[in-house]
Amino acid sequence: MLGAWTPFPEFQYVYPDQQTPSMEAISLTREQGQIHWKQLWSLAALYGSVVIGWIAYENYQPKLLEKFYFTQYALPLAIAQGIILIVTPPIAGRLGDRYRFEKGHRLPIITSGISFAAMIFMAVAFTLLGNPGEILRWVLPVLIMCWLIAMSVFTSPALSTLELFTPVDKLPRAMAVLTIVSNLLYALEPVIVDLIDFLGAPLTFIMGGVAVFISGYFLQKHSLALFRVNEGREMETPVEAAPVKSKLPLIFCLGLSFGIPTTFLFNFLPGIVVRQATSMIGTVDVKIVLVGLLLLSAVFSLPVTALTNRLGVSKSLGVSIVVVALSAAMMTGASIGMVMITMAILFMAAYAWLSVSSLPLAISLANSQSKVFCVGIFFSGVALPEAIIQAIQAF
Repeated sequence: MLGAWTPFPEFQYVYPDQQTPSMEAISLTREQGQIHWKQLWSLAALYGSVVIGWIAYENYQPKLLEKFYFTQYALPLAIAQGIILIVTPPIAGRLGDRYRFEKGHRLPIITSGISFAAMIFMAVAFTLLGNPGEILRWVLPVLIMCWLIAMSVFTSPALSTLELFTPVDKLPRAMAVLTIVSNLLYALEPVIVDLIDFLGAPLTFIMGGVAVFISGYFLQKHSLALFRVNEGREMETPVEAAPVKSKLPLIFCLGLSFGIPTTFLFNFLPGIVVRQATSMIGTVDVKIVLVGLLLLSAVFSLPVTALTNRLGVSKSLGVSIVVVALSAAMMTGASIGMVMITMAILFMAAYAWLSVSSLPLAISLANSQSKVFCVGIFFSGVALPEAIIQAIQAF
């Protein structure tokens, strides 16, 4: 898989004492302490293409299973999907850390995953265009699994680059940007799904492959000099200067603390709101409710960033987890519509707060030797609750 064709040229890291730094590298060094916005927006674009890819996947997977008579395999596919999303990020993270020290940066694992994901998008598209017969239709479940692996391979290493683009004290602000991008795209899901249905499956997967390829290219293009400067500085730091151990169990629990509310938000909260809202204002579409909740989260993301900077990520995470848990519990048992709606708004504010503080805290708990691996552990924790719910629903 990692040996797949890559559209990006290979770059060999050169230590700073082996060549005169480029003007770009000097400029990036001078900007130390500031968010590198060009690189951050490139990462946000890549993350956005991943979100759109997930929307396309969730829209077409049930249809493809039904069209090609694989509905009886829904449960095994759901279990396989969960295992892939839990296991692949740490493996990709371990490979990313290895490449950081062997090649000077983590780009090879990111570009390999992007290349593979783009190829799988295209393979699915052309398989569907060819209207596969009895034998070739069995290729589709394999391609679906490969697509999940490919997306997992580059997503965690790519998001781990956040700490290279952003000073530690500004990580919540950078996370707010990614949160706003993802929530706005998920809020636009009904529009995106309509567009996907209009384009059809083959063209959707072709465009998905192109989007991942282009956004990955610009991330690489804008970030290479920054990788060389920052990761070169990391490798020059003696190993003894790093913490003795990354706090892996705590990092995994941080992922769980974000994954559980996310699973509750996408699978249960809209239904709870609809039941109460129907008694107050009449019939309400579940999808419209989810759109409204996600827009609320996007709106709250920047204000809670200022609060996180004031309190610190540890305290912010603790408070947001408590508020999320209490508001969810009160919503579930609420019998008065206005109480439930108030709690839903409070839940989304706390969820936005949790979104901007959980990954920065996870990164701060990782030592310099295993940063990408620790981000992978975090996303394993995020994926676990959703994997369990998906398997239960498929059963």
